[in-house]
Amino acid sequence: MKKRRFLVSLASVVVLLLFWQLASVLTGSQIILPSPLTVLSSLCTIVSSKGFLADVTSTVLRALRSFVIIVLCGGALGVAAGRSKDFETAMDIPVTLLKATPVMSVVLLAYIWFRTGTVPVFSAFLMAFPVMFTQTVRGVHSLDPALEQMCSVYEIRGVKKLFNFTLPALVPCFITGAKQCLAMIWKVVIAAEVLTIPNSGVGKQLQLSQIRLDTASVFAWTVTAVILTFAGDILFDFLLRKTLSGRYGNAS
Repeated sequence: MKKRRFLVSLASVVVLLLFWQLASVLTGSQIILPSPLTVLSSLCTIVSSKGFLADVTSTVLRALRSFVIIVLCGGALGVAAGRSKDFETAMDIPVTLLKATPVMSVVLLAYIWFRTGTVPVFSAFLMAFPVMFTQTVRGVHSLDPALEQMCSVYEIRGVKKLFNFTLPALVPCFITGAKQCLAMIWKVVIAAEVLTIPNSGVGKQLQLSQIRLDTASVFAWTVTAVILTFAGDILFDFLLRKTLSGRYGNAS
């Protein structure tokens, strides 16, 4: 089954590349639509350039900072909102506003308020925070009532109850929220870099390539962004498996 899925996926990629090549030939302009080989050549040039590592590192660090802040704040406030109906009601309007606000509006406002290097982190936080917050609130609401009764019977309260019972029960919701946020963060961070042009970053190089009408480089940097997104998902899943297997392995 795995082999079949791999072959089907490979065939899909090949067909996509063939259509891309055909469209490039019919267009007849490398500025409008460069061929796959041209983009590959540009990607190799970019990867071997001196500033490539600095640009990728800057984007990764911004995404990582955003992710950590979102998970901590969204998780903590989500737990608080799930426990307090009044606090949840108070958070409804801010969270709804954040969900409805266009990404570009947030980036442009942040560009007025902060330094260019801070804008991607702040923008990603505002855009992805509602996802983490909402998932955590749902998790608290779905906690097993029997767990609450057990804690009440054995007089387990406060910090001990939070870390030994509540948070472990919320792990599936935390994981879902964190993974959804991670996919969103890459897009927002790079979009903010495109608009603000910080000292370094994948988004900055996308913007500079577009200004030079170097479409092949735009495609190459886009491929880099896609690879970073996939690599982030793979690393997240790997660390998650390691953490869970270590936890349950030690428990057994």
